[in-house]
Amino acid sequence: MNKWANMHPNNKQAKAFQTPAWLEPLRQAFWSNPNLLLASKATLAIALLAVPLVILGHSFIAVTLALGALAGALSETDDHPKGRIKSLVLKVVSFGISSLAVELLRPYPIILGLGLGVSTIVFLLIGGISERYRGVTFGAVLVGIYAMLGTEISPAWYWQPLLLPAGALFYGLFSLALLYYHPWRLLEEQLARGYLALSEYLNEKAALFPSDEKHQEKIRNQLALQNVQVVDALERCKEVLNSYGDALTDHAPLRPYLHYFIVLQGLHERAASSHERYDVLSRDPHNQELLEGIGQTLIQLSQATRQFATSLLTNVPYRHPVSLGWVVQVLTDQLEKHKPSDTHPLALLIRNLARSHQSLLHLSENQPGTLSPRLAKDQRSLMQRLKAQLSWDHPRLRHAIRLSLCFLIGFAISEGFNVAKGEWIILTSLFVCQPSYSETRRKLFQRILGTISGVVGGVLIVQLLPTMPGQLLLLLAAAFLFFFWLRRRYAVSVIFITIFVLSVFNLVANKGVALMLPRLIDTLIGSALAYATVRLLWPDWQSKRLPTLLNEAIQKNTAYFQAIIQEYQQQEADDDLPYRIARREAHRADNALVLAWQNMQVEPRKQQRFREQAFSLTYLNHALLSYLSAFGAHREQRQPANSEQLILANEILKVLQEAHVSAQKDKELIHLQSIQKQIRLRIKSSQQDAVQMQFTLLYNIADVTIQLLQQADFIQQAQPQATIKTEISNA
Repeated sequence: MNKWANMHPNNKQAKAFQTPAWLEPLRQAFWSNPNLLLASKATLAIALLAVPLVILGHSFIAVTLALGALAGALSETDDHPKGRIKSLVLKVVSFGISSLAVELLRPYPIILGLGLGVSTIVFLLIGGISERYRGVTFGAVLVGIYAMLGTEISPAWYWQPLLLPAGALFYGLFSLALLYYHPWRLLEEQLARGYLALSEYLNEKAALFPSDEKHQEKIRNQLALQNVQVVDALERCKEVLNSYGDALTDHAPLRPYLHYFIVLQGLHERAASSHERYDVLSRDPHNQELLEGIGQTLIQLSQATRQFATSLLTNVPYRHPVSLGWVVQVLTDQLEKHKPSDTHPLALLIRNLARSHQSLLHLSENQPGTLSPRLAKDQRSLMQRLKAQLSWDHPRLRHAIRLSLCFLIGFAISEGFNVAKGEWIILTSLFVCQPSYSETRRKLFQRILGTISGVVGGVLIVQLLPTMPGQLLLLLAAAFLFFFWLRRRYAVSVIFITIFVLSVFNLVANKGVALMLPRLIDTLIGSALAYATVRLLWPDWQSKRLPTLLNEAIQKNTAYFQAIIQEYQQQEADDDLPYRIARREAHRADNALVLAWQNMQVEPRKQQRFREQAFSLTYLNHALLSYLSAFGAHREQRQPANSEQLILANEILKVLQEAHVSAQKDKELIHLQSIQKQIRLRIKSSQQDAVQMQFTLLYNIADVTIQLLQQADFIQQAQPQATIKTEISNA
């Protein structure tokens, strides 16, 4: 064991490494903000490269190295240090090839344009293999465009192929050094993002207690949107955990993080669960105190999960809020004063809240056992993943062709009309052209607004800092603010990258201000080109995708329901991987439906067919998923296969399975309504609270399923089912 690990806190030598008390709040504030850490790391690397060389009079070398470091930071992915080394090697090689090809082919514009188009398709398809390759290939495309921008001012053809990869290498080694100092930081960041996303979800859900029918529908759709953030965060956590798991031979140090991830999944399942329509419960004045108490408990749980996220980021031990325990105890005492028949749906919810409280209370305790829970992995080979994209219906191939066409047309405009710094047209297309129309439209407005603001602000600031030290200071400040806002608000980050570019050209050729108008014009051309390409070439209108997404959602909910029933029937196992995969896939299908409704809002009005139905489907599918989550959250109450609850659950499951393959759902709906009546009778005749609760959940599942199938039948009869594939990674 490392000698530092054995040091007692009272040891004088150990104390020398402790943060002074007056500095501790600043340390925590710094480490608790990943965006601040990224901005500081990238800016420091750029400063170490640029400042000495600018002072020595080598401005071209300085800014080219800085651009290489910038590209390296933009293409960095979350990976174990061993994976980072592999990624860095690939990055340096690909950056060198990309910039060298540009320099050698620049005298031959036709060949360069064709090479740009073909290489873009190849790079994007390779990037679709994995997150690591995606970062490398994006960086290679970006560096190629940077090299095109710098060919006019480069002293010789070999400078950029040497300097751009060298800048990326320097940043990569600098980042690796920091990562080896704190090797678990990437994993802690991703887990913290997951807990923070869950905190936002819990805080949003608190508004349901109490609520009326009108507000409940609005809140539930907001919850569906927030659920997208939680599920995406869970997905990223899984990928980073798999990266660390593949790199480690001894998984013992990884086990606590796996435990945090499994707890996060459990907390999310209970948070996403619904036991009853809360507007119905809110109408009863006897429930008001309990509902308000539940709302306060959710707020306290939100604060506790946020506090644990901060603990992960700052390495300060997590202290469970005492107030949360008090609120849960008061809520439990209030529940005992009510009759079980009156508070039965609330009893389930309060039990869920109490279990979430207990999960957080014991979160940092050592877990018994030596087995680590398994995580889903994509078992396909690299070639299989690549071949899967080689279909005209695959969104990645379509995006690659669109972007390649943008580049070719942009390059032709630049060369044909001799546009000043026309390469900015291509650079703008790279960032604005996205896989979908809605994403492209959002990026377009953000890019244009940010560029205009950056040009105006940059020109004004330059007048105040006319000297070389002032320009250098402006460059570093702009780099810092660009990275700080990059993941938070893209439009703001564009302002600062525009100022960064102005400073670069001022340092190299004192032409920064003169090039701002061409940059603005090129940005408008590139944005219009990206918009036109996505608008005219394979526009993925959400109304056409809706039947496919709806079928996918019903299918994944069915598989999740089946996994829940199996969990009720079998003995408790050490690992519930099949159940977790089914749950994850159901949430991802729900997210796809939610995003389709959200994206529909920015599409042309004539393409917004089924807009109201999409809103209802989003609401109903998320409600069904919430009721399934509630049923799954209580799966520790094992039941024999011949119990009435599971017999009726299997009947509902059978209807869902048949409805998925049936074109006409009238027969299934009639059968489901019959089952619903049987469940209602069981609720009235049941004597045991736990059994009554399970019947109530099954009734709600059947009720929402009926409404969902009715909407699905209406949409599927109104138009043929779409055949466009969705890009979903293998479980």
